[in-house]
Amino acid sequence: MEQTAAGDLLWTPSKDRVANAGLTEFIQWLNHNYGLEIESYQQLWQWSVNDVGRFWQAIGRCYNVSSLDSRTDKSQYQSPLSNSSMPGSRWFQGTRLNMAEYLLSRGELGPLTRTAIFAESECFEPREINWIELRDQVCKLATSLRNMGIQPGDRVVAYMPISIESIVALFACISVGAIWSSCSPDFGAKSVLERFSQINPKLLITMTGYQYNGKAFDRSSEVDQIIAALPDLKQVIHLPWQDHNNPKPPKSQSHIQITSWQSALNNKASYQSFEFEQVPFEHPLWIMYTSGTTGMPKGIVHSQGGVLLELIKFAWLHDNLTPESVKFFFTTTGWAMFNMLIGGFASGSALVVYDGCPTWPSADRLWDMTERFGITYFGISPTYINNLIKLGYSPKGQYGLGKVDTIAMGGSPVSPENFAWFYQHLHKDLHIVSMSGGTDVATAFVGGVPTEPVYAGEIQAPCLGVDACAWNENGKQIINEYGELVIKQPMPSMPLYFWNDTDNVRYLDSYFAPWPNVWRQGDQIIFNQHSGSYISGRSDSTLNRHGIRIGTSEIYRNVESIEGIKDSLIINLELESAQSFMPIFIVLDEQQQLDDRLISTIKNNLSESCSPRHIPDKVYVIDAVPYTLSGKKQEIPVKKLLSGMPLEKAVNLGACANPSAMDFFIQLASSIHQEYEAV
Repeated sequence: MEQTAAGDLLWTPSKDRVANAGLTEFIQWLNHNYGLEIESYQQLWQWSVNDVGRFWQAIGRCYNVSSLDSRTDKSQYQSPLSNSSMPGSRWFQGTRLNMAEYLLSRGELGPLTRTAIFAESECFEPREINWIELRDQVCKLATSLRNMGIQPGDRVVAYMPISIESIVALFACISVGAIWSSCSPDFGAKSVLERFSQINPKLLITMTGYQYNGKAFDRSSEVDQIIAALPDLKQVIHLPWQDHNNPKPPKSQSHIQITSWQSALNNKASYQSFEFEQVPFEHPLWIMYTSGTTGMPKGIVHSQGGVLLELIKFAWLHDNLTPESVKFFFTTTGWAMFNMLIGGFASGSALVVYDGCPTWPSADRLWDMTERFGITYFGISPTYINNLIKLGYSPKGQYGLGKVDTIAMGGSPVSPENFAWFYQHLHKDLHIVSMSGGTDVATAFVGGVPTEPVYAGEIQAPCLGVDACAWNENGKQIINEYGELVIKQPMPSMPLYFWNDTDNVRYLDSYFAPWPNVWRQGDQIIFNQHSGSYISGRSDSTLNRHGIRIGTSEIYRNVESIEGIKDSLIINLELESAQSFMPIFIVLDEQQQLDDRLISTIKNNLSESCSPRHIPDKVYVIDAVPYTLSGKKQEIPVKKLLSGMPLEKAVNLGACANPSAMDFFIQLASSIHQEYEAV
């Protein structure tokens, strides 16, 4: 595959695309109703950060959130933003709403008999559920939750795969004002308990197994351990796994009431008769978690109202979804994208969920799904595309993919080649989106704009209502050079607080140091003259090589494009002599050996494509790169470990997707100083 240069123009939206975009319709509505004269995305973005309160009020008003429309009787707030400090901003005080009620009502943007969710799994035949069935199932389960004693503010946790049932469970929880939290079943019991034990849940919804890459995993033991270790747990709802007719329930325990999923849905409740719990705008919605790579994961609490506004904004204006759209994003219930996926309902779109390996039993898996379900919005991680590139795989000509109009990628930096692959192997008329944000705010800071051109490797713009820019170490805004990604004004989906964080100590330390009242995301970003951006990686993993700051993503992009290299990890260690030692660790194909020729190829590739400063001091071969449970390379824990920090402080093995991958680095830590001297 030919290398595509960063910044190459790859796509320009047609006049029809621009004219029919939800963004264009919103601008027209805004100009008419607010007396504005906005003509471009840049002007709209500028207005959205100059007057953030009115912008978010306009989102609620335009998309019929009745309690946020000051013209309706349901509106009870005096000002959309009554305190603009960060943290501590207060949004729409006096408003009451229910996010599940709003999103489920959006099925009425089209026939209720159309499909709301398509579901596929390695375990089950493809399934689907229409809007009538979805709404009734949510209300039946929500009624059972109330009958089990679940009150607003109680915590409901799920240990289950992504499925129709996990979405029903999430909506039922929101419907009664309870607080949701979930982990995917690939998490071990220790990792789950590090999260759930902090929040004292009353109810667990679980499945006792899953399948991945053709292999079945029985999680009965993990489920039993989780139940036994949660002292406030009163109720468990379990789903069948392999045998629908004879589901294996969790082990019976004296203080726990165990109910089957079928029994929990066996009541006379319906969408028409159900009363959704009306909660304050800032009522806690769910708890998501930081990665916990070097310590206990921190519980991030978001609000119902704040997340709802973000989901509405993204669905209509950034994702360009309509009631005819079908949205897919490959994720698990342990990643923030699961929570954000449901935002497709804000525009009445259908969702597609897949539980399993994206390349099992072959690389055709997701593309076959895309054709069968008529997917229009396809979301995936760059790692998946890199794997397809290495396999030489192309779905073009094998599947009808003409309905796909948007490609979204997130989770790690996206290379120009990732962009180019889609134009070469799907079709030419695609809006390709790279975005960055995630768990912290349940949305993106920078992302796609469907009415603007696409440039290779570039994130198109800051998102609406997000006052994002790059700052240097002196707190000055910079353009055309890398700096810290900061947000200068509040967003409604910023966390309410961290769970069990007295006086916001950890919250302030995580996002508001060293600049009070300015959100520091911890990413290295560069903005260009037309507000496009590139992220090189985490600030704390940036390589400081002889005074030059280097993002790890540009090294990975080049090294992993070399034939025979499957994966890599690079760090830079500071020596007591003020020199640095920058080793790279590579994973090789089975038939590949590390020899002088391969080492020379690595060095020449980096020198020519990047600079001589990008050349590592030593190349190591490892069996696997250690990853977090959310799929991110564990650069910081490895650096801390090799810098001499004790294992128990450097690495939380429970947060590792593949903890055995750390064994190499644990051994190397004892001899690393000799490695310095040998260079």
